[in-house]
Amino acid sequence: MSDTKAPSPDKPLDPQKGGDDMATLAKGGRTNTLGFIIRALGGIPFLFVGYRLYGVDEMGRFAAAFVIIEIFALVCALGEKRGLAQRLTEGAEEDGQRRVNLVFDGMLTSLAFSLVACSILLAFPVIIFPSGTNSDYDMWMIAAIPAFALTEILLAAQAYKYDIATTVRARAIVEPWTKSIAVAVIFFIPGFSAGGLALAFLAAIYAALFTALYSFLRTYGLPSGWRPRPRYLGKMTARALPLIGADVIERGTRLLDVFLIGQSASAATVGIYFFAKEIVSVPQKLKTSFEPILSPVITKNLKIGDMGAIAAQVRQVGFWIIALQLGIALALAIPGEAVMGLGGPEIVGGTGALAILLAAEVIASMAVVSESVLVYIARKRNLGISIGVITLQGVLTIALIMLAEHLGLNDGFKAAGAALALFIALGVSSLVKAIVLKTLLKASVNNWRWGLVWATGPAVVVGFLFTLLPEWMELVFGIPAILGTYLIVIWKRGFGPEDRVLFSKKVAAVDGEEEAAKPA
Repeated sequence: MSDTKAPSPDKPLDPQKGGDDMATLAKGGRTNTLGFIIRALGGIPFLFVGYRLYGVDEMGRFAAAFVIIEIFALVCALGEKRGLAQRLTEGAEEDGQRRVNLVFDGMLTSLAFSLVACSILLAFPVIIFPSGTNSDYDMWMIAAIPAFALTEILLAAQAYKYDIATTVRARAIVEPWTKSIAVAVIFFIPGFSAGGLALAFLAAIYAALFTALYSFLRTYGLPSGWRPRPRYLGKMTARALPLIGADVIERGTRLLDVFLIGQSASAATVGIYFFAKEIVSVPQKLKTSFEPILSPVITKNLKIGDMGAIAAQVRQVGFWIIALQLGIALALAIPGEAVMGLGGPEIVGGTGALAILLAAEVIASMAVVSESVLVYIARKRNLGISIGVITLQGVLTIALIMLAEHLGLNDGFKAAGAALALFIALGVSSLVKAIVLKTLLKASVNNWRWGLVWATGPAVVVGFLFTLLPEWMELVFGIPAILGTYLIVIWKRGFGPEDRVLFSKKVAAVDGEEEAAKPA
């Protein structure tokens, strides 16, 4: 896809086609949002058990390794999370290949990259374990790289078929719950207890892989007449480089702070910050609720040059994401000390970092949705912006950590400094990418509405009242009350009929697979 393809003039959505696309986005987002809730519930026990049974230092060393593994795995996934939709849309028509063969091309190349990555980390383990290991089993975490990368490709293939349920099963149910259950069980097994964090993580990653593979084989079957084509695989890899860079940098902005803190602070500080990051991953995962279904819808409209439809989808999905993220952020930030206290008294010092990180995820929503289009119509420009943003984040993180050291502040301030650097970088990213996308589409992509302010006020008041009560009441009653208050107001003052389709089951499928959508 050319970086300079001229868009068509902005125009209203065709009622039938535009409605079908928006309903498809709503259906996929609703399914994955439900999965996100289940994932949050499944991930919290891992944090609680890990910090309570293994300790802050051990979790800090695990976090440092996890960051490197995820970055390497994203590189090995070759940008297929978004690039596969375009290859499947174009490739099958160009060379007559069955779509399953194109997926296997990506899997083979990803596996080759994964083997190289594993070899590098085995040869230089200090990259992944800068503060040492918790046990001899920790080195096995490296084996998660190929499984993680292949799972990304398999789930992208399912998303192309508008199957988001598989992503929910693999990422929201199987993976987090396997990890939470395994870490508790392994702790009580003699001889394996010290390696419980690493082994539970590995078991969860491979459980997700097998879940995705089962659905993929049922949907696509086995390849027919497939064989490795080195020249094609080379071209595919070269074309994917901007997507790889965008994926790695987008995720890298959420991991760079953990990495830099790991290089300049104690393992305990990394553990505290990682706990806050994992809590923040709850609203952060909401944006990914729409990514799997957004890519095939966007590539379909790009193919017919309907830029007006794409702009409308960006505005709509962007509002859905920021509206839901803001509510969850308020529910977690206001009783922040009680939330951080789940990991133990020594974790509470990261409350400031938690609040800043939650705000950063809200402000990042525009960048996330804008990038979902820019990776197709302005790959190089998007990559250049992303490189600039992560560079800015790195410089700010180091500067603020050094400032905290110069002033003799404790590690909690270092963590808050890293969080502030992320907030600034994500804000710049959202602003720049939204401006670029608006210019290319020649239509507004703004996702801000004043209804967000109306909903925030009452939620803050309710939250403040609950902070006057014991911590257990803040958690058990306060969080639902804050979120419930916010949702009631945003529903009445912020959501219009077009927004409420997200919560309606009367949606249309693509290609006439279901009945046309009816008004919600």
